[in-house]
Amino acid sequence: MKPQATAATAARNAGMGFHAGETPAPSGRPLDLVHLSKYTLGNRALEIELLGLFRAQAGIYIERIESAVTAIDWKNATHSLKGSAKGLGAWPLAALAEEAEWMAVDGEGRDDILARLRDAVAAVNSFIDSVVDA
Repeated sequence: MKPQATAATAARNAGMGFHAGETPAPSGRPLDLVHLSKYTLGNRALEIELLGLFRAQAGIYIERIESAVTAIDWKNATHSLKGSAKGLGAWPLAALAEEAEWMAVDGEGRDDILARLRDAVAAVNSFIDSVVDA
């Protein structure tokens, strides 16, 4: 009998897949659907729920990054986005968020990294829309 995937199961499985320092093979997609399927134990309803949660939260993380004044605010917001992206298998976004995480809040390149983060989130969200609508 196949166990049913739940949000709690998905949370326990958060360590599945790639670990720090590992780089998944690029697929040309902003989201690794194989990773997501493994993470949810193939439960399509849970996949759709997690994709929807990411879609709702990603905008909040971007707003927090944009409004960060202190180094800890910046690091917390970029770290949260990185973790959410890794959980779903949005490897390019996760790598970009990790790059941002180590930048100074008022450092050179802030505007560039913010624009790149917005674009990467938009790409993931667009891909989510195409997957959920399929």
